[in-house]
Order: sequence, then structure tokens, then C-alpha cells
Amino acid sequence: MAAPTGDIGLIGLAVMGQNLILNMNDHGFTVVAYNRTTSKVDAFLANEAKGTKVQGAHSMEELVAKLKKPRRVMMLVKAGTAVDDFINALVPLLEKGDIIIDGGNSEYQDTDRRSKALEAKGILYVGCGVSGGEDGARYGPSLMPGGNPAAWPALKPIFQSIAAKVGSDPCCDWVGEQGAGHFVKMVHNGIEYGDMQLICEAYHLMTSTLGMSHDEMSKVFADWNKGELDSFLIEITTDILKFKDTDNSPLVEKIKDNAGQKGTGKWTAISALDYGVPVTLIGESVFSRCLSSLFDERQKASQVLTGPSPDFKGDKKEFLENIRQALYASKIVSYAQGFMLMRQAAEIHGWKLNYGGIALMWRGGCIIRSVFLGNIKSAFEKNPSLSNLLLDPFFKDAILNCQTSWRKVVSQSALLGIPTPAFGTALSFYDGYRSKRLPANLLQAQRDYFGAHTYELLNAPGKFVHTNWTGHGGNVSATTYDA
Repeated sequence: MAAPTGDIGLIGLAVMGQNLILNMNDHGFTVVAYNRTTSKVDAFLANEAKGTKVQGAHSMEELVAKLKKPRRVMMLVKAGTAVDDFINALVPLLEKGDIIIDGGNSEYQDTDRRSKALEAKGILYVGCGVSGGEDGARYGPSLMPGGNPAAWPALKPIFQSIAAKVGSDPCCDWVGEQGAGHFVKMVHNGIEYGDMQLICEAYHLMTSTLGMSHDEMSKVFADWNKGELDSFLIEITTDILKFKDTDNSPLVEKIKDNAGQKGTGKWTAISALDYGVPVTLIGESVFSRCLSSLFDERQKASQVLTGPSPDFKGDKKEFLENIRQALYASKIVSYAQGFMLMRQAAEIHGWKLNYGGIALMWRGGCIIRSVFLGNIKSAFEKNPSLSNLLLDPFFKDAILNCQTSWRKVVSQSALLGIPTPAFGTALSFYDGYRSKRLPANLLQAQRDYFGAHTYELLNAPGKFVHTNWTGHGGNVSATTYDA
């Protein structure tokens, strides 16, 4: 039998898998393609991969046999049991030092579990976040690998070759151990939820309060995309708003306002609750999708519940600029919250995350790619121990410059009856974060009053006390609590 020539095997021939294979082929790597439905392998080789060096496999055994050592097998399959099923089928065919990569959107806890279990068997496991959609997979995605660091030297040449580039820097580097790669990808997706919701709120204000046409809105977003808001999501919004249906009317207005979701934004919000980090904007973005899904209820409620007229009577050009600045300031808060969550998770799990490096990985190839991420990279390069992006001089000044406009948009939206939950929660977080004193002292007194939960005094931190508030309560307190 001839010596194996495959550099990497890839399981899963949906569009992302196919495009990654073709990307790897373009960069000189020999890929062995496998799909559980083997007819898809034959169809791929006969069509999209025709004329390439891509090899096919009709069984897991054939896949493994065609790979050079250490064998590298990447899965792009649905998260959950499918990943475990393929791992269980692969492990008996592999040897110590071989590598399994999960390129799907798996929950980071699953990647933790799999990494530890496979390390005990001598198999190196990597959970790799892949962002950029179909186009990114084909021409340069953002890749966020984490897991067993011993695998990285064997993966680095392939992954950094196929990744998007910013200048000469690949949007891919080692993230950290165990589930770190998938955690960072999860936060990326959560920030994506936030960015999309903020843009949608800007659009809602433009169309409902300013009465702008779709071509006008498209032009505004195109102009915004030339400045500090320059990003992929602003770019595609420009295209979407000017796109006409066959009857020459805006297609976007024919789309049902009932947003779907696949779960990664929800996972980010759940992680934020688990770790006690106020990632409020991503949480509101998830809830906004949930609210949109109450489509039938909203149709009925709109006939019964009243509010103010949404017509804006002031200077429309000035209000449009206020919306732009509110969008920018809120975006800063969203990213600040995302990096807060990553920092807390890193502390809990012992991951050594490179926050500037993560910003670079997101700078190109991925859905949230933007000029803005270059500023984040610079902030962490200047101060690797930066506790919050809002404290970096660049972002502190940016918020200061936008603050008046931001407040006008949030207050005006309330007066006009237009929901702006992401703009509003971002501003509330900012005001809370900059507050030397919050009303949680009263909250602590309430908790102690009804549940004897105790509280700390300002002049005696670390000492928990209980007060008999009514005179007829006892002096026995409940156990102390997590703040």
C-alpha cells in the first residue's frame, strides 16, 4: 500500500466543510474528505473539488489510513451528540499523539470534558472556533483554536495559512487550554448578537422616527462605514437596505420580524450569569430576539396598547448624527463587557488569554470584523493587564465625545415610544460602572431584614453582620453569600 499523503482529514461536507477543504487545498495541503452519507463525498469530488488534490474516503478507516502522522482529523458537524459519536468512532483508529479538532460551535464545557477524556487516552483534542460564514471559510476565516497545546505545532502551519490576514498577521493564534477556544468563539458570537441588535435599533429609529427611505438609510450606513464604525456588519446592512425585490420595493420590509437564533448568544448570557459578570447588552440582544418571536401576540397588542407618536419634530440631521454616536458608544460597551467575561472565565479556568491577540483574531475574517478591533488590540498591547476597555484612554475619550448624543438618543427614543433596549442597557451599564456608590446598600438591608442574609459595613469590610430590624426578630443570621 502506498504511503499516506493526506495532511488533514475533514469530516462533514456541508457548505462550511466544503469551503474549508477548498481553502486548505488552495494553500497546498492535501485534504481527505469524509461524510457519513458517502454519496456526498463522491458528489463533492465530482463537482466542487474536481481538479483539486482533495481525496475522498468512504469510511472512517479509509479516512485515517490516508493521513500522515500525526494524524489530524477535523470535524465540522452539528454540536452535541454527533461530535461525541464521531470521537468514539475515531479513537479506536488513532494512535497516541494523533489530533482531533472540533470546528463546530460546541459548548465550551463539552470541549473541556472531551479534552480531558482524550488526553487520558493520549489523543490531542482541540476545540476551534471558526467564524466568517461560508465566504470566510472559503477565502480566509477567523480561527480560534484551544485545547491541548501539544497539538498546536502540528496545526499552526495549516490554520495560519488558511486564516484571514490583516497585513501579514493571520487572524488565528493559539487561544488557551481545554475549552478556551470555544469560549472565545462563544463570546464572539454574543458580541455579534449585540452588534446586530444595535444596528437594528439605529435602523428602527431612522425608519420610524425620521421617515427615511431605504436608499437614504443605505447611503447613511455606507457613509458610516467610512469612519470609526467601519465593519462587516455595517457593510452588509448597506447592501440589505438598498436591495430591491422583483417589484422594485425594498425586500427587507417583506421579511417577517421574527428573529431566529442558534444558541451561542444565549450561552454567552448564561455564562455571564454563572460567572456574575454584567454582560447586559448581549443579554438584552438575546431577549430582543425572544420578544420578536412573540409575533402573533405583538400583532394583537399593537391594536390594544397605546403609546406616543414616533414622529421626530427636531433637527433630523442632528438626530441622525446622535444615532451614529450612540451606536459607537454602545458598541464600545458591548465589547468591554465581552472582554470582562473572558477575563473572569480565564481567572476561573486558569487560561492565559492574550486579549490583544484575540482582538487581532477578530480583526479580519469573522462576522464582527471591524476597524474598531485594531483599537482594542492597541489598548491591550499598551496595557496587557487592562481591567476594562472603558478605562483605556482611547475608549474613555471616545465615550466622552459620544456621551451627550448617546443620552439624547436613549431619552428621545423613550419619548417617541421606540424600543432601544441595547442602546439603553449600554448607557445604564456605563452609568453604573462609573458610579462610586450604587443603591445596593438598601438592597442589602432589605435582604438582611427579611432573610437575615447579613451585610458588610463600609468601615469594616470583610465583616458580615446582622441587624434585628424589627425588634422582635432574632439575632441568628443566615449563611454568608456570594456577591
